[in-house]
Amino acid sequence: MKASRLILLFGVVAIIISSCNNQVNQKEKQGLNLTDSINHYEKLLFSNNSEKIKPQDAIKLADFYQSYALENEDDSITPFYLFKSADINMNMRRPQAAINSFDIILSKYPDFEKVPSALFLKAFIYEDQLKDLKNASKYYKLFIEKYPDSDFTDDAAISLQYLGKTPEELIEEFEKNN
Repeated sequence: MKASRLILLFGVVAIIISSCNNQVNQKEKQGLNLTDSINHYEKLLFSNNSEKIKPQDAIKLADFYQSYALENEDDSITPFYLFKSADINMNMRRPQAAINSFDIILSKYPDFEKVPSALFLKAFIYEDQLKDLKNASKYYKLFIEKYPDSDFTDDAAISLQYLGKTPEELIEEFEKNN
């Protein structure tokens, strides 16, 4: 009876150890697969090939950048991948995915060189793609406050000035001022 319990105990311990080793190996393989996938889709999208870019390939690349960033928070390439993911998602009209990447940059990588651009583009997405003028205004104002010397400060101020106006209202206002 004791021998069968002992065998059962060793069996359970062996399964647990095997399971832990398997999970570690899967994570290593997944990290490698993410890097390989990123390289593959970057070559597809950014080569000088005359083929038309397939939107689904761009979206896959954005998702691979995001996955890599979430699994490798301390890697120096991570904020760049997040920015690239946001850029692709913004251009593929996936505003919430873009904002999510920008939010991670703004909260976890405050010293990243593209933080001002991330904040400005976040405001722009709220305005242009989500038509959320309240949040667009909030983030344009925050941008102007935090980065008054940025090349985009004038753009943010103009965006605030014309926020929510129809093309007809803009033409009318332009004609009045000229």
